[in-house]
Amino acid sequence: MKLFQSFTFYSLVFFGLMCNVSFTARRNVDPSLHITKVVIPAAGLGTRFLPFTKAVPKEMLPITNQPAFQFIINEALNASINQFITIANENKQAIVDYLSHMPSLERMLRKHGKYHLIAEVNKIIDGSSFAYIPQPELLGLGHAVLMAQDAVGYEYFGVMLPDEIFFGETSVIGQLTALAQKYQANVVAVREVPMEKVSRYAVITIQTELEENVFMIENIIEKPAIEKAPSNLATCGRYVFSPVMFTALSSIEPGHGGKIQLTDAINHLIKIGEPVIAVNIIDDQPYDIGNPLGWLEANITYAMNHPQYSEPIKK
Repeated sequence: MKLFQSFTFYSLVFFGLMCNVSFTARRNVDPSLHITKVVIPAAGLGTRFLPFTKAVPKEMLPITNQPAFQFIINEALNASINQFITIANENKQAIVDYLSHMPSLERMLRKHGKYHLIAEVNKIIDGSSFAYIPQPELLGLGHAVLMAQDAVGYEYFGVMLPDEIFFGETSVIGQLTALAQKYQANVVAVREVPMEKVSRYAVITIQTELEENVFMIENIIEKPAIEKAPSNLATCGRYVFSPVMFTALSSIEPGHGGKIQLTDAINHLIKIGEPVIAVNIIDDQPYDIGNPLGWLEANITYAMNHPQYSEPIKK
């Protein structure tokens, strides 16, 4: 009961949703592959930031004066994606509040000539749609994505992990949507990591190179031993999937830790003949803000390039 009281907006999830459909025939997918929706799994407890995350979701950690979550939203908007499906839990109300109008604050800011301080986020609120789906039990990243099936419907969609943020001028999720449209394929973002650190990541096996820095994937191996790693190209929190992904997630057995793993579902896609390609993101660096050191690095990097803060920070 507490969960649904916390998410008073929960009914929005069901507004205008498509009916359940069979995901067995790729040929019925709109060939234009106009991708407008992203799923953002954000139900984690943020244990690495305790005790802070007792009160504030880690997605709302500030990067200067913006919450980290807004960088995810902006990256999607820069790729013409404006429908956001957040998989959350009862402790993520701050995300909902941030992405909702606050009339009393707006009246006060207008009165004092300071409305510009929230004009950007209000423009996002007015130009986007937001749905929130509770995940009462943490059963894996794959399970979180599967919960968005009804909200996504029968169309290609993006997945953006909020622990990974990018500061580059080119939208990473936008690069993936362009490749999905070009190849009519599922797309995974990867980056090069030091070989001695591959055991920390999900690493791809390359089948063939389609073009520079774009590869057909043979499979993905979760946290391989260094001597068994097929490459040093590791996933970095951005994906575009066909709706067949929901069939894959429903078909696989729980993996490590008894959880439904997204990497297992990607391998299932490959097994059933769904094309999965990877793009090596070479022009941008992801910052893992899911841990304190990565969050500090992100803040320092962003501040060093900020027009207002760069000079004081450098001094």
